[in-house]
Amino acid sequence: MANDSRREEHWARTRRLMIITLILWFIFSFLVHWFADALNAFSFMGFPLGFYMAAQGSEVIFVLLIVWFAWSQHKIDTETGFAEEE
Repeated sequence: MANDSRREEHWARTRRLMIITLILWFIFSFLVHWFADALNAFSFMGFPLGFYMAAQGSEVIFVLLIVWFAWSQHKIDTETGFAEEE
């Protein structure tokens, strides 16, 4: 029984992490680019913000998102007792 509750907790936390990650991915994959014209009213390092987010900003966010996801999943695995032996 205790093992089942740990599995349920692990899956609930993993599912929540996946949902948050997918929402962030959607925002930086689609919403930022859909509203690029509105973002161009602002500038970043001399470039229109919409252009910068389409050209480089989203890629930087994706790399950070991958690192954050891997770190968070490892933390969940460790706290629930499902981490791999190191």
